[in-house]
Amino acid sequence: MRAQQPTLDGTLPTQAFDYPTWVDLVEPTFVTVAQTDREWTSYEIAHEYGLPEPPKPESHWGSFVHRLARRGVIEQCGWDETSRPGGEHSGVKVWRGTRATQTGRAA
Repeated sequence: MRAQQPTLDGTLPTQAFDYPTWVDLVEPTFVTVAQTDREWTSYEIAHEYGLPEPPKPESHWGSFVHRLARRGVIEQCGWDETSRPGGEHSGVKVWRGTRATQTGRAA
């Protein structure tokens, strides 16, 4: 993890993760959810499990779920409107675990 610059009041920022560290923190939760038959958006899982935001939320969430998809852990199963506050009802992908993940053959 990289060194942190204190804020002007001397406190440390609440988020101190680089991307690889953040992935190590959140991936086990997403793999566990993928082992069920649940359909979800990344925001729903992050919110429900209190997961931290990545260093660059605007790009890292997409990179992360696509990484899981390339590994065969999850697959896209639809589209929905985001429930993320401030998301202006943008379209987001809906995911689910692959059959291989749900049966313990992947992940």
